[in-house]
Amino acid sequence: MKRSLPPTVLAVLLTGLAPARADGPEAAVQRMQAGFRELGFGMFIHYNMATYHDCQWVEGHPDPSTFDPGGPVDTDAWADAAKAAGMTYGVLTAKHVAGFCLWDSEHTDYDVMHPDCPVQEDLVAKFIRSFTSRGLKAGIYYCWRSPGFKERFKVLPPECDPAIHDLAAQIEFQKKQITELVEKYPQAFYLWNDALDDMIMPAGEARAFFRGLDRPVLASSNWWNWGRKGTAFLDIAVKETRHFPEGHTAPSETCWKIEPGWFWQEGARSAKAAGLLKHMATADARNSNFLLNVGPDKRGRIIPSSVETLAGIGRLRNEASPE
Repeated sequence: MKRSLPPTVLAVLLTGLAPARADGPEAAVQRMQAGFRELGFGMFIHYNMATYHDCQWVEGHPDPSTFDPGGPVDTDAWADAAKAAGMTYGVLTAKHVAGFCLWDSEHTDYDVMHPDCPVQEDLVAKFIRSFTSRGLKAGIYYCWRSPGFKERFKVLPPECDPAIHDLAAQIEFQKKQITELVEKYPQAFYLWNDALDDMIMPAGEARAFFRGLDRPVLASSNWWNWGRKGTAFLDIAVKETRHFPEGHTAPSETCWKIEPGWFWQEGARSAKAAGLLKHMATADARNSNFLLNVGPDKRGRIIPSSVETLAGIGRLRNEASPE
């Protein structure tokens, strides 16, 4: 089950993005798609405002003061847990439904550097440093506001509150933040786009936007329409807690949860390593990476039972690998 990377592919994956060649961004992204499948196994990290409000989707714009881990967030521990499991990359929820940003965004004050937020630290940058310093790749999750969202789920920060901004203004704001993330974090190889689909813009328009960024990045698209999840839209097709069908060939990612919720829940129990490995094997057989979610608690820590499960996955994979 443990994938062995060819030396040339491994060198590219561990040292950063392959530079764009004269054949243009489309060809560069195609090469990155092939490299993505070689990564195989990653950590999804749902940690944002919902962590502190006992829910999975936050309503409105909670006060920035409520995002309070009580001290520094140990992103090194996240990366160490990923390494123990044999993961090769991680994806952090930089902006989820609350619209709250885990980086210092020039387009909003509703972020970790807000004067009332106790963190006062760029958590996206910290996450990327922790993962890349251990030879892991780093990706960024960004939640787009679909017209299907109910009004109580703001999704965008107060500067682009959907109650007073139309869809065109919302899209423009979101494009600015995506551009900012790509420029601010050159080591981020992957943008995980939630709720980005043809309700927001046609696939051709979305592809042109991503290809027009300053450097090549992989972009996934998780459809708002549950029935269409897994349908190719951008570079990586995404499924949530469902497997792609047999014979599937498009570059893909299957998202699973180690705990019952995406975000932390009091008293949550973690799934066992053996069962998760079976799902990982199914995903791999269907040409899909396995992105396993953890939900750090209110102190920003992965719960002990999930740390144990991740270590167990690593042990079982090592035992199953050939000498």
